[in-house]
Amino acid sequence: MEIIKFPDEQSVIEAMQNDELMISAIRTDGKTAVLAPLDYVFKHNILIAKAGYNQTDIDKFFRIIFDRNGANWTFVCPSDYKDISLKSCRIKAFYKDGLSKIGEFLSAIGYCISINIPERYKYFDMK
Repeated sequence: MEIIKFPDEQSVIEAMQNDELMISAIRTDGKTAVLAPLDYVFKHNILIAKAGYNQTDIDKFFRIIFDRNGANWTFVCPSDYKDISLKSCRIKAFYKDGLSKIGEFLSAIGYCISINIPERYKYFDMK
């Protein structure tokens, strides 16, 4: 996985050493992640734009904010995720893939932390 760091690698290293809140967007294909201190950029769509992606491509990323205490996952499953039409199957696939890719990313940067989904993003009414 390629990890793109903003504003630069040294700033990211220092922020992580100081246990600052970090923001990251991990591509759903797992090939690329974008990482920055939360103080540098407050929104995931702006973060991916800094890496050269269109802000409208935000649904192609798993989005987290984290520190050494844990990661909060902005769990928003796109309606066209993997072209799965049945909502319950689509959400399950997104959840499974997200846990895998986010976990891989966190491990790559040396974090062994829990991945939480805040209440406001829990919409598991699988109708």
